[in-house]
Amino acid sequence: MAGAEVLASQMNEGVNTNTIDEDIFKMLADDEDYEDFKEVEEEAEVNPCDSVHCPAGKECVEEEEEGVCVCVRECGVEYDTRRHVCSNHNQTFQSDCSLYQARCWCEEGDSRCRQERVRHAHIEYYGECRQIADCSEDDLIDFPRRMREWMFNVMKELAERDEISPHYKQLEQEAETDQSRKWGNAAVWQWCNLDKHPHDNVVSRHELFPLKAPLHTLEHCLAPFLDTCDKDTDHMVTLEEWAGCLELEEEELLDKCEAMQNSP
Repeated sequence: MAGAEVLASQMNEGVNTNTIDEDIFKMLADDEDYEDFKEVEEEAEVNPCDSVHCPAGKECVEEEEEGVCVCVRECGVEYDTRRHVCSNHNQTFQSDCSLYQARCWCEEGDSRCRQERVRHAHIEYYGECRQIADCSEDDLIDFPRRMREWMFNVMKELAERDEISPHYKQLEQEAETDQSRKWGNAAVWQWCNLDKHPHDNVVSRHELFPLKAPLHTLEHCLAPFLDTCDKDTDHMVTLEEWAGCLELEEEELLDKCEAMQNSP
């Protein structure tokens, strides 16, 4: 009900005019408070960090009305050792946040950077660092076969649990009926599953993490094997390199991977 309507209604009902005056002033004051609140709310909505994406180890702060990425200021203490992480330098950090924070300090030349090598640190696996057996030459030679077998078994299990798309299921069914497609289809599925962030036909170290982290402590040859896949040591594994280290034909993987990426 508008203010004028309230006033007329109260006068008709014989309400004391002093009370009416007080009510009117209160309504006006409330209106002013509401307008002030709206202005504050509108100002709060304009956050320069909303449009800024910071990489791991950094967070956005406002500086001179602009969003700027800086090293994470505080990660917090993590007491659960299962959430600790082991770096590629076999160094345990309390959390992924603390590892990326330390890396950021070194990248930015911060005085808190204690080891220059942390500039290139990344997570190898979750949990505290462990002593992992060396991968012998014979084990590494046999590893591509074991990797192909493992990928197919995982693909098969996910298909049975209805946790992959119809297109992936079709590839798994083809592999079941045609042994010549078994390894290639599994390799394609794994490759396209890794090449997501972004999809650019190469797999970065970051994209390899979902494959590497849960298996690292269980499979001592996984890290050396993935290193051999990166033939040109650019920290990116191309489809050609992926096919080569799995001892498969690149053409077979390429055609199927493109079909999967273009499928709805």
